Amino acid sequence: MASMQLRASSATVGKKCFLNKCNSGEDVQRASVIINLPNLVRQNPAETFRRVVPKVRNSLFYLQQEVLHVAGADMQLAAAGSFLTVLQDDIVLIQTHTHSILQIVLLNLDHRDTVVSNAWLETLLSAIDALPKETIRQEILSPLLSKHQLSQSVPARLASCRILGKVVGKFESSIVKKDLLPLIRSLCQDVEYEVRACMCRQLENITRGIGLDHTKAEVLPELVELAQDEASTVRLAAFDTIINLLEMFDSDDRTCVIFPLVKAFCEKCFKGDEAVLASLSFQYGKLCHGLSESFTDEQHLWFLEFYKKLCCLGLQHENGHCESQPYPLELENKYALVRRNCAYNFPAIVLFADPNHFLSELYRTFSSLCHDPEISVRRTAAGGFHEVVKLLGPNVHYVHKELITLLQDDSLEVLDALLNNLQETLELATSRGEGAGPESKVNIPDLVPALVAAEQKAASSLHWRGHEKLLQCYSCLPRVISGDQIYFRFFQRMFNIITTANVLPVQREAVRTLCVFLRYNRKQEQRQEIISKIKQELAQGRSYWNRLRFLDLCEITIDLFSKSYFCKHFLIPALELVSDPVANVRYKLCYMLPKLRSTIRPTDKHLLQQLEFCVRKLLCREKDKDVVVTLRKTVLELDKMDITEPYHKRHERELLDQKKEKEETLLLEMELLERQQSEAKLTGDKQSEKKQRDSKSGLSGSKGMSASTLGATSSNSTGKEMRRAKLARSRSLSGHPTTPKMTNPDKTLKVKDSGSCPVSGKSAMLPLNDDNLRPHHFNVASSISSTPSSSSMPVLIRSNTSSSVDHRSNGNKDTQSRKLSVYVFPE
Repeated sequence: MASMQLRASSATVGKKCFLNKCNSGEDVQRASVIINLPNLVRQNPAETFRRVVPKVRNSLFYLQQEVLHVAGADMQLAAAGSFLTVLQDDIVLIQTHTHSILQIVLLNLDHRDTVVSNAWLETLLSAIDALPKETIRQEILSPLLSKHQLSQSVPARLASCRILGKVVGKFESSIVKKDLLPLIRSLCQDVEYEVRACMCRQLENITRGIGLDHTKAEVLPELVELAQDEASTVRLAAFDTIINLLEMFDSDDRTCVIFPLVKAFCEKCFKGDEAVLASLSFQYGKLCHGLSESFTDEQHLWFLEFYKKLCCLGLQHENGHCESQPYPLELENKYALVRRNCAYNFPAIVLFADPNHFLSELYRTFSSLCHDPEISVRRTAAGGFHEVVKLLGPNVHYVHKELITLLQDDSLEVLDALLNNLQETLELATSRGEGAGPESKVNIPDLVPALVAAEQKAASSLHWRGHEKLLQCYSCLPRVISGDQIYFRFFQRMFNIITTANVLPVQREAVRTLCVFLRYNRKQEQRQEIISKIKQELAQGRSYWNRLRFLDLCEITIDLFSKSYFCKHFLIPALELVSDPVANVRYKLCYMLPKLRSTIRPTDKHLLQQLEFCVRKLLCREKDKDVVVTLRKTVLELDKMDITEPYHKRHERELLDQKKEKEETLLLEMELLERQQSEAKLTGDKQSEKKQRDSKSGLSGSKGMSASTLGATSSNSTGKEMRRAKLARSRSLSGHPTTPKMTNPDKTLKVKDSGSCPVSGKSAMLPLNDDNLRPHHFNVASSISSTPSSSSMPVLIRSNTSSSVDHRSNGNKDTQSRKLSVYVFPE
């Protein structure tokens, strides 16, 4: 209520002051009344219209004749802005004084100063939307019909063109065709090219005002004639208007009229009109999409090839590199502008050419733009890189090399343009497609070294905002590269930035990035090592600056991690800073105490006691005034925390904390699963390697044994009978009985006979069982046991049970048989 009375009293004082100025009659005071009239009307309209408006009505003519006529540009511009406010506001003043105000505006359109005349023209154009149709017809169109004559000045005819383009939307198409189209045709054929170009640019509004029915018959012929004008400015205006009106023409007009016209325009610009060529290259993407539905294959190919020519304009390719040709500086700048516009339109051309044909049609062009010698071209290509990646989809690997090139660019401007959408670019560039899971990421060669080099380059420059932006983009790396790559290549760098950087926003962004890396790291050992390093280098750091960064890290971890995780790893080190010798650290800790309290559950009595002890210690020992003031506010806030917080907010916070805790548990389970899978894979690899090694040795052994068997076959046939004869003679000469081990000499002899040679002829041809590969000595034993001399019961045969006769007869072969333990199983 008091504020309302104050505003009313100030409005009264302001009104009296303005009345005094009006009564004084001085020029500056009269101008001040007019300029401040909108505010005075808003504050107290009744009194203003009763006492001020009559004086203003008498002052308007005086203002124009005596004040504005001789006033400077500043007063003219101020009066134009004031009149615009009066005309646009929905107040009674419009109905009573529109005629007087519009007369002043129209008279000042012919001011000798072009800046002032343009200001009054903008005032009129802006006020047309708020004026009624009849007022426009009487106050604006009637004077306008006389200003288009050639006897009028060029600025007056230019103003007529702009006014026609504005008022045409206020009337029906029949009125426009009857009253305004003759005037429009006359201005399109004006002798001055500036007037023709200005009227040509208004044809878009006129076309939308008269509708599709009259466009083909009334507007299109004028556009075709203007597009062939001798002045390049007029041709350019016609070209821009045609592009903006493509949806207004039917398919026949596009094919038979627009395409030949645009093709001729492009060819003429390419041969020598560089100024128009820059505008053509800027509108080229919109042009191709507007006409693409009506193109034949030949026309489509022509526009695509013309775009490739524009991208290489002013360049020469040698040894795969783009180099500028020696042109005059002005021409070289125009060519660079054309190539920059082509880089701006490249995503539209990819869509025009079909992303599936990117490699064959547009890859070389895109590579040329990314390697362009002009920084502005490379910067524009980097700015639209994410759009190209998005369009390529599963074929994104085509541009991996160009991504690395832009990351390693020497110019910080290029890197800064790439950083605007680097997170989206990296996630799309490493994705295998929409249906692929988060684990199926594409490994881009040299991506990690390029990111490291980009960060070092940004850190060594004076552009700290770019460095901060790059660190912010690093938060997407857990979704792009593996955790080991982040741990070994980026963690230590984040610590170095936190502890050595000179810019506080960069340090804080490094802290946030470090927390994100820790949040999504899946290996328990690495997480423990990172947390230990955080406590050692930050929480217990020698520099108070590092300890402040640790408190910043605590604020971030409260948002990223669950309450239990924070209390387990970070709460106690934070509370220990209560004894920090630097007041700034204790001040920040006092400020953070409510946040620390919010992470402790009511059931954690021990942590609550430690927090209470920390507060009491500060209350008892703190001597710094600022810390004491902050501490008292914090204590009051701590007392009110459980009382003032609404239940629904507390419930939402608890649900969010439960979600974070589930995610952390899931990360632990994923780590355990990955460890089990890696161990199983390692065990499987070892077994497969062992099987392959054993199979190779078994095959080589069987080959050697079969070769020795083939060599010994002839000797075995004659030596067998000799061994039997010697054995029989030894038995006949022996006078003592056989031992119990020799109770079945025939059977034992057969086994020994089969075991005394390396392998029999039949056993040498036995196939190996690939399904159950055994060691070589077991294969040999199996081949021995598979001979016909095998007994029907398992017999254990060792080399040391052989008779002395057999030992003498076999010689070296028996030495080999000592190493074998043969198990003969029943058939």
